Amino acid sequence: MHTLVVGDIHGCLQEFDDLLRLSGLRQGEPLVLVGDMVAKGPDSVGVLRRMREWKAKAVRGNHDFHLLRYRREPQRFPKLKALAHTFGEEDWQLLESLPLWLPVDDKHVAVHAGFVPGLALEKQNPETMMTLRSMDSAGNPTSTLNGTPWAKLWQGPPHVFFGHDARRQLQRYPWATGLDTGCVYGGALSGCLLPEHILLQVPARQRWAPTEDEAPPLGG
Repeated sequence: MHTLVVGDIHGCLQEFDDLLRLSGLRQGEPLVLVGDMVAKGPDSVGVLRRMREWKAKAVRGNHDFHLLRYRREPQRFPKLKALAHTFGEEDWQLLESLPLWLPVDDKHVAVHAGFVPGLALEKQNPETMMTLRSMDSAGNPTSTLNGTPWAKLWQGPPHVFFGHDARRQLQRYPWATGLDTGCVYGGALSGCLLPEHILLQVPARQRWAPTEDEAPPLGG
């Protein structure tokens, strides 16, 4: 039996289906997503529907969390109004159920952004797990690119699959694999097929959204 771990989908349902076909995965085989299934792309609701059909497991990404915060504080995230109003109760329940990290199997775990090296998983900060990119020169976690990629410093075990860091593209280290290759920005959707650690990629059908550097702030 194979397991497919998939990077940030961001509503790119067609590319998600392309990757599932390429993988040869069958419904019933494990499918794990590293968060940010929704927002920015063309069909967030379709991606959540496909998750339910495949009984996929997933972790909560920062954009998944933003949608949940919109539901509680709509005035803080007005740009999410149109997307949030397409969601049904099943969609909200799915987002609410997502953990911050989960075991993929006995050797691998999934998280959206990352873990602080040297800190036990149960002691990791929730926000850090959704926003981490680097460790700065003082050894502090940061969401910026200033510093060393946290995954380069992660010693394991377990081996960690993560997303969130599209600007660094594919990251492959001895104990961590970063799968966000910017599909929604016109890049590719990436996955890793276990147990062989086979990298799979499908190109974006088009550029669906501006990069974070180009986009206006989410709130306001």
